[in-house]
Amino acid sequence: MKIILASRSPRRIALLKEMGKKFDVCPSQAPEHTRYRRPHLKVADLSAQKAWEVAQKYPQTLVIGADTLVFCQGEVIGKPKDKQDALRILKKLNGAWQSVYTGVTMIHLASKTFVRAVDKTRCKARRLPLTQLREMAGKHMDKAGAYAVQDQDDQFIEKMQGSRTNVVGFPVELVTQMFQEFKK
Repeated sequence: MKIILASRSPRRIALLKEMGKKFDVCPSQAPEHTRYRRPHLKVADLSAQKAWEVAQKYPQTLVIGADTLVFCQGEVIGKPKDKQDALRILKKLNGAWQSVYTGVTMIHLASKTFVRAVDKTRCKARRLPLTQLREMAGKHMDKAGAYAVQDQDDQFIEKMQGSRTNVVGFPVELVTQMFQEFKK
């Protein structure tokens, strides 16, 4: 079965390749708006929107959509808007526990198969001095939470409870389980 990843995320692309899958990349153009406020519902909905938008163009292909966000102290945190916003986010997360949610949706329209799931990982950030947070701000503008656990130079996260690949933005263990639905 042909596969399309509806994302241009280099991390998602690398992780799907590491899983041994052959696929094409067709980033979704779906607007990232949802009526949901709860983090798990938000990422589930946005991943489905992304997969659905691409699946309509390629009904014979298995399409995978994903969305990741960070939730801390009652706030849903996505990608920073600018360097100042990145610093605000890092200050909020500094020394705090947070939850990283990733929603994944797989759609194959020709077989009328739709599978959607959400993974959650709890993370504790190190308490870093403001000077170090300022240095970090702006380095990871394309990542929810403004940090990157996959970056060797980014030591912001001190502890993790759950999937590390979920924090990177593509929960490999969950995705592996989801692929089983398409082998039936």
